[in-house]
Amino acid sequence: MREIKPSPSELALLKALWKQKPLSARELHDRVKPELEWSYSSTRKTLDRMRDKSLVTQSEIHGIHVYSPTVDKVETLALYARDFAERVLELDGPLPVAMFAGSKLMSEEDIEELQAVLDAWPDSEPDNEDGK
Repeated sequence: MREIKPSPSELALLKALWKQKPLSARELHDRVKPELEWSYSSTRKTLDRMRDKSLVTQSEIHGIHVYSPTVDKVETLALYARDFAERVLELDGPLPVAMFAGSKLMSEEDIEELQAVLDAWPDSEPDNEDGK
């Protein structure tokens, strides 16, 4: 599993790309502008960083640069879910995928795949005998 956790703004762009790909920088900007409330140049700079981090690929269609995600949606969302569970909820055990049931981003197949990914996730820290 890839361990690069996208920033919140990178995640917004990835979510748009997971719904429809490929998209131009302008199309992406138009989709995330209400959420991110930033300029077109910020979208372009973020896409450049994402390309450098191998989160997206850039190609050309009819002379227009378009972007596609290179990270798996389910694995990325599992990384966020696991991080939230550990840091915020202080959960050590398996995560309930029921919390994704009403997601507009995930299909039933995605949720089943997420369950498998989360079930296979290694424990982050081994239990010590003294409880620390």
